[in-house]
Order: sequence, then C-alpha cells, then structure tokens
Amino acid sequence: MQHRRLGRSAIVVSDICMGTMTFGSQVDEAEALRVLDRCHDAGINFYDTAEGYPVPPDVKWVGRTEEIVGKWLKTKPRDAIVLATKVSGPSHVWFRSPCRNGMTALDRRNIETAIEASLKRLGTDYIDLYQTHWPDHDTPYDETMEVLHELVQAGKVRITGCSNETSWGLMKSLATAERLGTVRYQTIQNNFSLNNRRFEDELAQVCRQEGVSLIPYSPIAGGVLSGKYNGGARPEGARFSRYLAMEGRQAQMGKRFVNDRSIAATERFMAIAAEAGLDPVTMAVAWSKQHDFVASTIVGVGAEGQLDPILAAADLVLSDDVKKAINKVSREIPYPMG
Repeated sequence: MQHRRLGRSAIVVSDICMGTMTFGSQVDEAEALRVLDRCHDAGINFYDTAEGYPVPPDVKWVGRTEEIVGKWLKTKPRDAIVLATKVSGPSHVWFRSPCRNGMTALDRRNIETAIEASLKRLGTDYIDLYQTHWPDHDTPYDETMEVLHELVQAGKVRITGCSNETSWGLMKSLATAERLGTVRYQTIQNNFSLNNRRFEDELAQVCRQEGVSLIPYSPIAGGVLSGKYNGGARPEGARFSRYLAMEGRQAQMGKRFVNDRSIAATERFMAIAAEAGLDPVTMAVAWSKQHDFVASTIVGVGAEGQLDPILAAADLVLSDDVKKAINKVSREIPYPMG
C-alpha cells in the first residue's frame, strides 16, 4: 500500500480509503466490521464516513454508520487510524439531508451541533479530517472557515476539507482562509471515475496550484464499471437497481450513473481490462490512483467479497498502453454521466 500526504498537512494516508456510506443500510453491522478489519489488515489506514450516512438518506437510520465505525474504532489504536467525517451542508438536488430535519447549512450552529454529535457516535475526542459534505454558497465563507478554525484550535479537528465543491467555491474558501488567517481546506472529495472525468477540466488545476488533494469517491462509478448493469441488467439489491425503481431525486441519480452512454463506455473499458488481464474494478481503482492531484481513492462495497479486486489495485501501475486506450474511449464517448 502506497501513502500520500493530504494537501499541505502533516497527515499521510494510504492511497486507498475505505468509504462507509452503506454501513447500517445495505451492509449490516457484522458485515461492516468484517469489511473494516479486512481493510485494516490489508494496510488501509484511512476511513471516511459522514453524519448523514448511511444511504439512501433516511431519518430512521441516520447516524448509524458513525456508530458502527465508532464501535470498530475502539478495537484499534486510535492514532493508527486516519478518520474522516462530514457535516451536512444544505440539501441539494440529489437528496434531502435527514440531519436536523433537513435544515442543514454550514453556519456556526449547524457545524458546532454536528461535530459534537459525530464525536459522540464515533467515540473519539477528535476527527482527523472534518469535511463540509455539500457546499453552501449562500452562507458567508467567513463564518464557515472561522468556526472550522475554532474546532482545530480546540483540538477537536486536525485538518479540514470540502466535498462536492466547485472550482469557484474551492478558490473562494482558500482566499477567505488566507484573508482571515484561518485553517484552509486541505482536501476536496468529489466524484471522479473513468465515467466521470469532469474534475480534470478545472478543479485538477486548482488542486495542483493550491496544494489541495482530491480524495475521489465512486471510482467504480457506483458499481457501474464492474459491468453489473450491462445489457440492461438490474442486479437485486444493487443501489441503482433500487434507485431506478424509485421516483424523484434517486431516480434522477440512477439515470445519471446508468444510461446508454455510461454503459457503452463501460463495455469498452471492460474490453481494455480483459486485454490487459485485469478485473475492470481493479483497473478503475488503479486508474484513479494514478493522478498527481489524488491523495487517496475512496472505495465502497456491499459485502466483504467485493474487496478482492479493489485491494488488487494497491500496488498496480497501469501501463502507458492501457492509459492510452482508456483516453481514446474518453475522447470518443466524452462525459458519459453528463
């Protein structure tokens, strides 16, 4: 397992991070604990959760993921684990946050309320990486960065990051932090995969120039790049099988990930992987890790058995020929997820 620094901070993490958003809904506690132990044994020291997990967002189980992670955390030396969680920003197009009756924002009250609840559920007195889960472009960045700074000063947080942020929002936060003399965002957690390369358009350059690390989520495009939705398949229990059967926001999200263009691209990526003798999941994770602006790639599973092809990417470096073949598909089917 390789290790990289988060932004300009002192924190160094494994280049694969275990995401936990299915723990407590799709994945029960016993299976979640097995997954976490397996990842730890494989050398992963970086784990990501959020106050709003598990998904799909629902008040009946909100916070359960942090409770499961907290239970597991008690079995490991705390200082050997880099723990990340998130405060919910305002609800956006894909979901309504179940936290605080959906009245979430990145103001002082919400952030202070969220951190105390997360610390309690996780059973720890500090968070290594505390992230804003969705941007809040209507709340002044001064207020957000000032309260995050106070959490670091109080020892409750080591470093801060953002998630699902825009180029404007990331630059605005960095400029605000520099002006006020507060902590800055060291990381950004956005969607990035073979089927969604939009991060390379603008945000990658921001990260390079400003010393911010991307910790991408959905490197397997929500499971699509495994090929399990090819040919119109709808695997029982799979996230987008459920979402596509729903209405409203979840259905919209399902159609963004599973559509004619994303399936066409996936089929071609799978052919490249097969020719290289790789599992397509292994290739997708390895591809994500091979970017200079990426510190650690966040993976997720619905069962322990799904870890095998992910962990196979730990020390894999894709050849130039494989990368050229991948880029050819991306040129011919640009932006499969819109």
